[in-house]
Order: sequence, then structure tokens, then C-alpha cells
Amino acid sequence: MPKGFYALILSQFLSALADNALLLLAIALLQLQGYAPFWIPLLKLLFTLSYVVFGPWVGAIADTWSKHKILMQANTLKGVACLGLLAGVNPVAAYAITGLGAALYSPAKYGWITEMVDPDKLLKANAWIEVTTVCAALFGVMMGGWLVSESWLQLTWVQQFSSVLSVDTALSVSLLMICTMYGISAFFTYFVPPSNKHYAKTIWTVPTIWQHFCQDQEKLWRDHLGFISLSVTTLFWGVSACMQLLVLAWAQTMLQLNLSQAAYLQASTAMGVIIGAMSAGRWVKLQHATAVLGVGVAMGLVLPLMVLITQWPAALGLTLVMGGLGGFLVVPMNALLQSRGAQLLSAGRSISVQNTCENSSILVMLGLYSFLTFIGCSLSVVVIGMASCVAIGMSLLIFQSLKYKANATLSGT
Repeated sequence: MPKGFYALILSQFLSALADNALLLLAIALLQLQGYAPFWIPLLKLLFTLSYVVFGPWVGAIADTWSKHKILMQANTLKGVACLGLLAGVNPVAAYAITGLGAALYSPAKYGWITEMVDPDKLLKANAWIEVTTVCAALFGVMMGGWLVSESWLQLTWVQQFSSVLSVDTALSVSLLMICTMYGISAFFTYFVPPSNKHYAKTIWTVPTIWQHFCQDQEKLWRDHLGFISLSVTTLFWGVSACMQLLVLAWAQTMLQLNLSQAAYLQASTAMGVIIGAMSAGRWVKLQHATAVLGVGVAMGLVLPLMVLITQWPAALGLTLVMGGLGGFLVVPMNALLQSRGAQLLSAGRSISVQNTCENSSILVMLGLYSFLTFIGCSLSVVVIGMASCVAIGMSLLIFQSLKYKANATLSGT
């Protein structure tokens, strides 16, 4: 791996860890300040919406300025949001600023990797990112839960430090700890060297940026490998967002587990993703990335087993398998998309297209899931419907890939 790669991995792990922990603190602040329950989903909604709304700009920013400096500035923006919470800013507004920082961070991070890592190691690099991102999500939620717990808040030194700060919130020390993590993450970006890759000068007008972004979308979607990889990742992340909620609902309604016990199933899924991602990074080559499309069909076929399982040991096994299949599928597709996107567009612009598509899918799928729940669809109907979409969608992509290869062979290309 190139110089600075592991510093980048450590920086993005700490930044994502703080993001996930801060979500729990923002929820706790909303409850402490007496906000209605409907404010809580807005936290994640506005965080995700930042990727979609600012997608056309963050890619251009990543290609215009030094990526390692953008990483530092993104962490600074997140730290400012954290300090805003200390100053009494609305938690939803502050977490939306954190989402803007994350949206800025992503194309700079993936863009640097695409520019600096050799193509034959790009898949392994993506495995590192996927594993650390999943670990950050897991440990971040655990850390956030600890930082809002009574056992933490009642510690003598925490109470003494809170009184010294004279800030009107019981979570002042917890917020400062999250802010410190963003600072440490920014510090590690000092060890990430610039890629010295230069692109054409950007014209910073709204019509021009929007026009270029639409052209980038069209160019990547029209390309065969771009279409396949972008379709897979867009479908995968939309379904994954719904699966997080489905697993919790399944655990409580069919396995008779409480919410804290249901978290073990989430952990099992995360462990599966880690195993699948590491396996893909070791055994799959970039030139054979489309060979993993069959794993997506397998995911669609395995998913309906949820409606048949009523015992938690079997449920742990199933979530482990589903996570493993997901990790093994998404890592090669991410690497393929980054490689192809850098060839057709640029590192930053291709990642902004990917982020916009994936997060738009998350918003649409979560909206659809909420609507189906609202009209009273049973869990079994939702699961089978989602499984059918995955299996059919992945089968069509396999057919498309085989058709392209057959045409390429006939034409001698």
C-alpha cells in the first residue's frame, strides 16, 4: 500500500466512529430538551440528505483542492457541529452539518485511494475501508450508548469537569470527547501525502456544476461496467438500510427478543460483512469483479428464510451468512466502480455520483419501507418483496454482463 494509506484508514475509522457515537448523543439531547419523538428520524434523514443535495459540489471540490487537506477540513466541520451542540444549537441542525462534513470527506477519501493505490490492490484497499467502516458503526453505537449512560455521567471526574465547563448540558464532557476524536482524526491526515493529481479547472457556477454532474451521471450509467457496478451498489445500500430496521422488527416480532437482544443480530450481520469483505479482498481480482454477481442472487434467495426462523441461534447464523454475502459482493463492486469511474470521469466526481445514487436509494427505500409499514403490510410480505427485488435485479445484471461479453467476443473486442 502507498505511503499514508494506513494513516487514512485510521483517520476515517476515528471520524466514522465519532459520527455514529454523535448520533446517540444527538438523540439524547433531543430527549433531554423535550423535543417530540418525530424529530429523532430527522437526524439520520438530514445526514443522508447531505450526500444527495451536495453531491454535485463535493466531487468537484475533491478534484480541485488537495484531498488530504479536504479530509482535515471535513473533520474540522464535524468538530464545529459538535461544539455547536455544546453551545445549544438544535441537535438536528448540528447533525446535518456533520452530514455535510461526511459528504465532503467521502469523495476525498475514496478519490485519494483511487489515485494512489495500484489497480491490482484497489480491491484490497476497499476491503480495508469496508471492514473499518463496519467496525466504526458497531463500536460507535456502543460508545455513544456508554457516553449517554448514567454509569458514565455519574463518574466523579465527569461531574467535576462538567461543573468546570459551566455548560448547560449534562453531556458536555461526552461532546468534548467526540470533538477530540474528530481532532485526532484530522491530525492523522497530516500523514496522508498529496496525490499530486491535477484536473481541469472547475467553473464554480450553479448551472455549470449541475450540468457537469448530470453529464457525469449519464456517462457512468451508459458505460457497461459502470452501469453494473453502480446498479449493484445503489441497490445494495438501499436494501441494507431497510434490512437494519427489518432485522430489529423480525427479532422482536418473530424471535420474541427485546431491543437490546436484537442488537446482537446487528452485530452478527456486521461480523459477516467483515468476513465477507476480507475474503473478497484476498481472493477476488479486479478484472474478475463481475464474477461475484451470483452472490447477489444468493442474497435474494437466502433472505426469505427470515420468515421461517423462530429461534435465535438459527437467526444468528442467518444474519452472519447474509452479512458475509453482502461484504463479499459490495467490495469488488466498489473497487470496480472506482476504477471505471476514474477512467471515465475523475476520482472525486465518480465518487460523488456514486454517493448521490446510493444515498438517494437509501432515502427511497426507507420511504417505501415506512409506507408499507404504514398501510399495514406484514413483515413476511416486506421481506419476500425485498428478496424478490434483489434476486431478480441481480439476475438481470448477470444476463446483461453475459450479453455484453458475448457481443464483445463476436466483435473481436
